[in-house]
Amino acid sequence: MSGKWPGGIISKTAPTVTGPTGGEGGSASGIWTLDQVADYTKQGLWPKPVLPKELWSWGRNNKGQLGQGDTTDLSSPVQVGALTTWKHLSMGETFVQAVTSDGELYAWGNNSSGELGQGNTTLYSSPVQVGALTNWGNVSSLVKTPTSVKTDGTLWTWGKGSKGMLGDGTTADKSSPVQVGALTNWLRTSAGYYHCHATKTDGTLWSWGEGDKGQLGDNALINRSSPVQVGSLTTWDNIGVGFAWGAGITTDGKLYTWGSSTYGQGGHNNTTEISSPVQVGTLTTWSKIAGCKRTALAIKTDGTLWTWGLNDYGQLGDGTTTNRSSPVQVGSLTDWALLAPGMQHVLAVKTDGTLWAWGDNGEGVLGLGDTTNRSSPVQVGALTTWSETPGVANEATDFTLMMKTP
Repeated sequence: MSGKWPGGIISKTAPTVTGPTGGEGGSASGIWTLDQVADYTKQGLWPKPVLPKELWSWGRNNKGQLGQGDTTDLSSPVQVGALTTWKHLSMGETFVQAVTSDGELYAWGNNSSGELGQGNTTLYSSPVQVGALTNWGNVSSLVKTPTSVKTDGTLWTWGKGSKGMLGDGTTADKSSPVQVGALTNWLRTSAGYYHCHATKTDGTLWSWGEGDKGQLGDNALINRSSPVQVGSLTTWDNIGVGFAWGAGITTDGKLYTWGSSTYGQGGHNNTTEISSPVQVGTLTTWSKIAGCKRTALAIKTDGTLWTWGLNDYGQLGDGTTTNRSSPVQVGSLTDWALLAPGMQHVLAVKTDGTLWAWGDNGEGVLGLGDTTNRSSPVQVGALTTWSETPGVANEATDFTLMMKTP
């Protein structure tokens, strides 16, 4: 990598740069030449402006999870409030956690197990701030248990604690955030139905919660109330989780799955349950992985989209309702960028910023203005400003929240 600093009389201190995270942000100090800026920009290392982000919701709203101040279902996208500073987003079974660009955490929806972090079990149908801290980062949610890694690398959980889902060594519910251990090297979490995975900055993968189907990937069939390491690999990058199964992509582009495979969601051309990570094929071109309840979705480095597993509502997007036990390509396009799956439906964003949906459309969760299921991707409106950031849920939901630029 080039980028020598001018030095000499102009500056005696080498300029520094912190690249963007998730395609936005970063900072640069010192004196830079135009050639240096162009070089770092080409490599994706030069800071980029943080774009404003609106939050929009639609689908089932029986617990106020759409954040609209009521419990009315919506079959088309409606903006949540007037804020344009949303950054991270996570959906649980009937609740939402969202972080703003200034690190504030907000929650709304069902709160029967204290999952809104308010110190109570009161339902809120509009966003309410969780405490007053401004250092919240990545968020992800189990069915009734939110998880978050703060900017200082600490891991926090709250809500329902049965099956060890809080990871704090107990099975008791907590209505306010509690820290998991004392480590400060957690990177991000990815939550399933009753189990959770988290990566550390050293590239290791950890899990806790329900493990009866091997979904923790620790070569056992038992629940864990504290994080346990998954294998010995230190190259874990992108993690996807569904109902009683998990999947992960390593930095060298390999795809692994583990846990239940009743409908072929393991991707190994069978329905065999496995309790530790097993590579899917031999390809090293996998880039992103996500999961519906019992359906897996992945994007390759060439921008193609692949799906496998349960397909009773057309959630594989291949034009059928046939289950698949090995990855099948969705169409022939090479411009898929982001995945936002729900319980039995999928939302996906292309590189041009358009939003597409398919699968189960109960309560209008696809945002198409009706309740008709789709077995192939259909564009949602005509906007080209949709976006999604790490933290969107990989668990069972029949409602949708997405971010977009104004």
